[in-house]
Amino acid sequence: MADMKHALNWIGGEWVDADKISTAIDPATSEEIGTFADASKQDAQRAIDAARRSFRTSRWSRDRHLRARVLNQLADAFERNAQALIDLLCLNNGKVRAEAELEVFMVPAKLRFYAAVTLTEYGRALEPLNGTISMVLRQPIGVAGIIVPWNSPIVLMIRSLAPALAAGTTAVIKFPGQTALVNHKVMEVMAEAADLPDGVVNAFTETGYEGSALLVDSPDVPTISFTGSTRTGRSISEAGAKYLKRFGLELGGKTPLVMFDDARLEDLAPLFEKALTVFAGQFCMTGSRWLVQKGIADRFRDLMAERMRAIKVGPASDPASDMGPQIDKGNVERIDRIVEDAIAKGAKPIVRGGPVTEGELAKGAFYQPAMLEVSDPKMAIVQEETFGPVVTMQVFETEEEAVALANDSEYGLAAGVYTQDVNRAFRVAREIDAGTVWINEWAKIYDEFEEGGFKQSGQGRMNGLAVMDDFVEYKHITLSQGVMFPPED
Repeated sequence: MADMKHALNWIGGEWVDADKISTAIDPATSEEIGTFADASKQDAQRAIDAARRSFRTSRWSRDRHLRARVLNQLADAFERNAQALIDLLCLNNGKVRAEAELEVFMVPAKLRFYAAVTLTEYGRALEPLNGTISMVLRQPIGVAGIIVPWNSPIVLMIRSLAPALAAGTTAVIKFPGQTALVNHKVMEVMAEAADLPDGVVNAFTETGYEGSALLVDSPDVPTISFTGSTRTGRSISEAGAKYLKRFGLELGGKTPLVMFDDARLEDLAPLFEKALTVFAGQFCMTGSRWLVQKGIADRFRDLMAERMRAIKVGPASDPASDMGPQIDKGNVERIDRIVEDAIAKGAKPIVRGGPVTEGELAKGAFYQPAMLEVSDPKMAIVQEETFGPVVTMQVFETEEEAVALANDSEYGLAAGVYTQDVNRAFRVAREIDAGTVWINEWAKIYDEFEEGGFKQSGQGRMNGLAVMDDFVEYKHITLSQGVMFPPED
């Protein structure tokens, strides 16, 4: 391509190349669309050093008005550059345009919310004894490491970075190699913030794990914000334990959507479809377990099978595409092995789906959605995250059985409950072990409210105010100034 780009890393306020050069790919065509500086362990160390230096020598950690101003400047910059970012998400990540727009348009509001939080953050003071004053300050912890997944690299990076900056930390961002051109553009946008000191935000892209491992292993990075798989979350938690490192982890999910007999089936069918196909199923909150009450199971099966067969997979360049590609062909093969294994072990293929192997789309990483009916809740296809457009259907009879099936998982990130009975909706929502439960909705997330998982789906929270605790230390200062009127003998 004549307009191919070379993406660089952003360290200490400068663009930095790397010794290793890797190729950026369009997952819809498998064609090369650019190259990128594939960072080394030395590049990651340089980024840590720059962040540490900026934390110690700039006004950033001590000037909340500067932080609020920069966060608002960043929001403005993302709004100015929204269309360019959307175009690159479509090209380098494979999202269909509406989903790329969804990701980019969420960013400014997050930055502005945490700009406001910056100005309202405060500690507390008390006179615990006569003549004694104590106060608690919330101070930034130091350098924050942010490890970003490839499925939604812009908004999931900002979801961690915005509160980190609001708290006064500096940051080192590890971006994934799969979205290298997007990563470069994001840092170009952030560099437009006129008052952002050099070294406050540093970013590198890598295809391997050396840089990530260094962030986790470095004593100069006391906190890590990670979005990714539960397996990786466990590994980095173990590696960081020697420094008692703080981790904010949003990990895997196996989201149950529980539909009762009185649910408005026809109205909800498009929602259930999107719960599976948004981001091509590459989403930790993908509605990958459909739990359906027996009275509507036959209608639901037929209706959703018809919708699944009608889903048009295709590139973002085609406005008619309902769902884009997987991130690469390796993931297409991985997903299909999972489906084949499930069918071999007794899952019934209502809609088989599978890789697209004919026509122009065969060049890309396209996978037609699959719908499998299962009766054994212990099957791997039910228990393990697929991270692709594959859904299981299970039939239940009673409310108690529905709750038991929903909770029969090591995951607890999110769930949905669908019924016209408001009492039952709240009853079931309270009993499901998940950090987020939607009632007659799916994937509603708000900047003001915490998001995160129960059980093996995470540690700590993203969004809201609770996420700030990942980036601050509490310091107690006490002063005994004496008593003007001491008590009489």
